Amino acid sequence: MSIQEMFSLAGRTAIITGGSRGLGLQIAEVLGDAGARLVLSARKADELEHAVEHLAKRGIEAHWVAGNMGDESDARALAAAAREKLGEIDVLVNNAGASWGAAAEDHPLDAWDKLMNLNVRGLFVLSQEVGRSSMIPRRKGSIINVASIAGLRGNHPDEMKTLAYNTSKGAVVNLTRALAGEWGRYGIRVNALAPGFFPSKMTRGLLSEVGDKLVARVPLARLGDEEDLKGAALLFASDAGKHITGQILAVDGGVSAIL
Repeated sequence: MSIQEMFSLAGRTAIITGGSRGLGLQIAEVLGDAGARLVLSARKADELEHAVEHLAKRGIEAHWVAGNMGDESDARALAAAAREKLGEIDVLVNNAGASWGAAAEDHPLDAWDKLMNLNVRGLFVLSQEVGRSSMIPRRKGSIINVASIAGLRGNHPDEMKTLAYNTSKGAVVNLTRALAGEWGRYGIRVNALAPGFFPSKMTRGLLSEVGDKLVARVPLARLGDEEDLKGAALLFASDAGKHITGQILAVDGGVSAIL
């Protein structure tokens, strides 16, 4: 097999949650450029329409299904709709997520529940549904969870107060390992990307306040850009990574190496 064939996704299909912008759209670009047909999901239909138009200009076939992955019925409906549009599902990218800033002693319980439902429970529900309806019967598939370096460490309290977010991403890290252990017998690989700081709607406020401090702690001395997740995502999705499972890959400019 040539290196081009190893990284090719021609003839394959992928679901990407939170795929209308930011890191999800970046991953959609690379999987589509490699040949995959896509279904994107997010809460806002207008943003999904814009994303699909953007991908079409790159020659990528993409469809969209609006839904809230924190809602069990929406997550299960997405799996069914994606199979209707694409047939069987080869790659699932669990990228949908949310954050909340508050000191631990003041953190609202409803905000805690919102993050856990979306960042952890919804990720599990969709993985379970895609797994048992498409991947397990065919004995193959790749699940890519988008965790965060926030799930690998704590925070400096003067810069970030994101207890629930960190906790949820820590859960994604171990869910990835545990699911890889269970589903390896079915030929399903489960890995996670752990991004560092990338400019996005979620991080805009934080970066405007302490962005210079955060960059100063990055060994490569910059934030992530619009291309930096693509290589790792394609490795996990393609046959180039066919013997990689249960792994957490930090894409953070070296921040996690010096914690």
